[in-house]
Amino acid sequence: MRKRIYYHFPKGDVHFEQKYRYYEDLPYLVRTMAGLDGRHEMFTTESPDRRGHSVKAKREIAVYIVENNLDFAHLSPVSVDAVLVGIESDGMLDFKISLKYSRLDEKYRMIAFTGDDYLVRMHLDGDLLMLTVHLNSGPGMTECMQVAGRIVEALRQGNA
Repeated sequence: MRKRIYYHFPKGDVHFEQKYRYYEDLPYLVRTMAGLDGRHEMFTTESPDRRGHSVKAKREIAVYIVENNLDFAHLSPVSVDAVLVGIESDGMLDFKISLKYSRLDEKYRMIAFTGDDYLVRMHLDGDLLMLTVHLNSGPGMTECMQVAGRIVEALRQGNA
């Protein structure tokens, strides 16, 4: 099995950690994560200029899986079959989830603003999935708990 564990994953400084019941295997989980790539949703957040007002923004998800302990490779429905080679039914995998944010200004022009990068570690042991999320960079417009919730929701819906 090729190593899919990120060498620089923080050991003690994680922002969210939760255990879930999970009755599938790691290849199914990887397919589900690939299905999240390219999805987008609307949400309300504080204005990027931090002047106290809210804006409606778009959040786009990009998913990456670790390769060779240091690099991340883009994970999409197109590339998932090549990634699945060597992944066993249980064990540990690390992902990076990049959230890109944009909003429309008063003249309906798309304005991008600083996104967030999250490191996600998934450890599957039997039917117990340990999900660990760490905000790696960015202002944290999306909470780590929301990132984990989106992943668990996709797993429950069966978006593989």
